[in-house]
Amino acid sequence: MIEATGLTKRYGKKTAVAGVDFTVQPGRVTGFLGPNGAGKSTTMRMIMGLDRPTSGAVTVNGKPYAQHRSPLTEVGALLDAKAVHTGRSASNHLRAIAATHGIGGRRVAEVIEMTGLQHVAGKRVGGFSLGMGQRLGIAAALLGDPQTLILDEPVNGLDPEGVLWVRNLVKGLAAEGRTVFLSSHLMSEMAVTADHLIVIGRGRIIADAPVAEIVAGASGTRVRVRSPQAARLAELLQGPDVSITSVEAGVLDVVGASAETVGEVAARGALVLHELTPVSASLEAAYMSLTADDVEYHSAPAVPAPAAGTLPEEARR
Repeated sequence: MIEATGLTKRYGKKTAVAGVDFTVQPGRVTGFLGPNGAGKSTTMRMIMGLDRPTSGAVTVNGKPYAQHRSPLTEVGALLDAKAVHTGRSASNHLRAIAATHGIGGRRVAEVIEMTGLQHVAGKRVGGFSLGMGQRLGIAAALLGDPQTLILDEPVNGLDPEGVLWVRNLVKGLAAEGRTVFLSSHLMSEMAVTADHLIVIGRGRIIADAPVAEIVAGASGTRVRVRSPQAARLAELLQGPDVSITSVEAGVLDVVGASAETVGEVAARGALVLHELTPVSASLEAAYMSLTADDVEYHSAPAVPAPAAGTLPEEARR
């Protein structure tokens, strides 16, 4: 379990993390989301004792990370896959880490096979691709068979098979009752991997709830209806809290009424329905809605390219 209480980090006048409180429970995969500059990396570094909080505290399995006598068996972390000695082989890199905790060669061989590195274990890490570096970082995190796993962008650079492997790995570890805390910018992957989400924006927690609850909160009540009598159905559904949009001929988007309500109204009016579908927002849409006011770095609108054979006015002068 990871518990943060009033966790704050300031760098001079800038507050990176502002008094956050959260708990990462064992037995489920908890995703950690937020825009660039929101405080995700700083929070993870404070959990691992790499940055000291300005105030507040964070514990892992009941203690600050630095107080664990055998930290590798308590917490496995991947925060920077490039933090390796590039001249060492993958196996020697893992052996060096294992030696700090008296972990034997058998466990090193196990994590090498578990992460699919057996064919490159003797090669220098400096020649690894981004994806292979990620696998090596995950192997190092798993060395101590820890109760808590913290992974920052674990699928970065992985091919589809690797992404699926990470997904199954973290779900399997959570099913064993371990604590799994991971960040990712891939909303589609987080939607199928995480059970619970903590969303941070400008150093403050803006959501802490199950994935389904966060998506439902952004979706509202929206129903897609297809009927040859759509116009009449729209009349019957009119109300102060109901908004109806005609998407195309015979198709309505109804906001503010449940699918059950729409079906009952149609039945009372003896109207034929060809489709009645509750519509949910994607996790990406829910995330964008949550963080709309907390994005520190905004991209400029795209500027259309000039038509073929034309030049901007300045270039014609």
